Amino acid sequence: MRLLPIFQCVPGMRLAKKIFSEDGVVLLGDQMELTARLITRLEQCGVQYVYIEDARTEGIVPPSLISEETFRDSVKEIKTRFREMMDRPKRKSGVAFPYIAQSFKGMMNRIIEDLAGNKDAMIMLINMGTVDHYLYQHSLNVCVYSTLLGMAHGYSREETMTLGMGALLHDIGKTQISMNVLKKPDSLTNEEYEKMKQHAMIGFELLKDEPNMPLLAAHCALQHHERLDGSGYPRGLKGIEIHEYAKWIGIVDSYDAMTTSRVYRAPMLPHEAMERLYAGSGILFEQHMLQLFRDKVAIYPIGISVRLDTGESGVVVDFNHSYPHRPIIRILKNEAGEELSVPYEIDLSKQLTIMIVGVNDEGGSVQLVSGI
Repeated sequence: MRLLPIFQCVPGMRLAKKIFSEDGVVLLGDQMELTARLITRLEQCGVQYVYIEDARTEGIVPPSLISEETFRDSVKEIKTRFREMMDRPKRKSGVAFPYIAQSFKGMMNRIIEDLAGNKDAMIMLINMGTVDHYLYQHSLNVCVYSTLLGMAHGYSREETMTLGMGALLHDIGKTQISMNVLKKPDSLTNEEYEKMKQHAMIGFELLKDEPNMPLLAAHCALQHHERLDGSGYPRGLKGIEIHEYAKWIGIVDSYDAMTTSRVYRAPMLPHEAMERLYAGSGILFEQHMLQLFRDKVAIYPIGISVRLDTGESGVVVDFNHSYPHRPIIRILKNEAGEELSVPYEIDLSKQLTIMIVGVNDEGGSVQLVSGI
């Protein structure tokens, strides 16, 4: 299979992976043949990439970070609990929303078990082919990525659980922000932006008195927009004033926001988002945390089309765990752009003089401005 931008899809292509709704329900099954109407509808729903069946990329199958069942049940649970909060009046002083912690702890146990079963797991985009409700899917993405980072960092099971809970609920305060602001297709006004920034403090207030909720999870909601240099919000904390869990979540939250489709912009690819993050190394984000994050991110999604500085082009077959920015490529076209009758594979971790210089060249090139 190969990963194609939706604008490169044409009628007659067949899906290689399912398309899910915002609450985890299958909208289109694998092997579904795309029509012009379906392609247009997917674009309107914000689906930017889909996996397509392709004989020349047979055998290329991206691994899953979590099982389809865990993904589906988690998105459904997040939507249910978040909608309950959205539908209630704003929390009054001293009144907690019960039952949140226990249901989400059960979800966290499943996520940790799925990730623990794959010791070589890498951070891969898990929102491909999903009709995204920003708050639900984003919360799950940040939770899974942060949990994986916590495990790689060496946190205990209890510490990883707390980090994952904090990540899952880092944006819970947005349930009390107007949907007109959350989903506004244009830039926010200064007044709207100030309202949006209140979600960090609101999230803390929602979680700090929640039964069975780690207090650190509430602080993750409060601090995930704080930055090393004090330029963040809501309190302008600096350096060691920010809890390390919130620092991890701040990195992952920024990454997922950049790599997820929004009504006002297309998503960045992982290598582009990573370059943006590294621009803030030591200023906004801890350098050693960014380094671990970089080493755990599959920079080039499996199945995506790339162009090499040799002029050849092909599709990413697999990533190298030691060198995630130098994947294995199946070459499909030669230097002259001619289709090869017999494709072959090269491992960029062993061919150090060859560089990836473009992604998705067919119908719209993405040029790389620097290596990572």
